[in-house]
Amino acid sequence: MAKILVKQVKSQIKCTSTQKRTLEALGLKKLGQVVSHEDTANILGMVNKVKHLVSVEEAK
Repeated sequence: MAKILVKQVKSQIKCTSTQKRTLEALGLKKLGQVVSHEDTANILGMVNKVKHLVSVEEAK
């Protein structure tokens, strides 16, 4: 499986509680934090839910 890097680029202050929990499930707690995940359907669905708060790129 391919790896992706997910970086939080916007604050979660005015987000809904489900979006905040999704960010926490991805392992993102701070603005600017980067985490690495496998490129699975579950992870891509979570990233799609908070796509306005994160940036995604392929890991090298």
